[in-house]
Amino acid sequence: AEKLGLSHDSLFRIASTATSQCWAMTSYLPVPGPVPTSPANRDYTPGFTAAMMLKDLKLAQDAARALGSKPALGAEATRLFQALNDAGKADLDFSSVYTLVAGK
Repeated sequence: AEKLGLSHDSLFRIASTATSQCWAMTSYLPVPGPVPTSPANRDYTPGFTAAMMLKDLKLAQDAARALGSKPALGAEATRLFQALNDAGKADLDFSSVYTLVAGK
């Protein structure tokens, strides 16, 4: 949104009432501002930590490999959460991965 000149609030107002509306957007948006109850507005105080997400992603990857599957998106998510944990953010809420992806 930022790169297109659209504010987070404007994008939220559009997307949260369109077909893209979902619980993750209206309750757990990783961007500070639009959703007052989001961990993003509490310095990513955890509900579910990045460390726990990494653990679960690794378990899912192991299970997939045991079945002969190679889930590329799961591997990328694992890589991102590993980087987040390696950056010292393991104890933040998992939604703080936004800060890594957005380069913040």
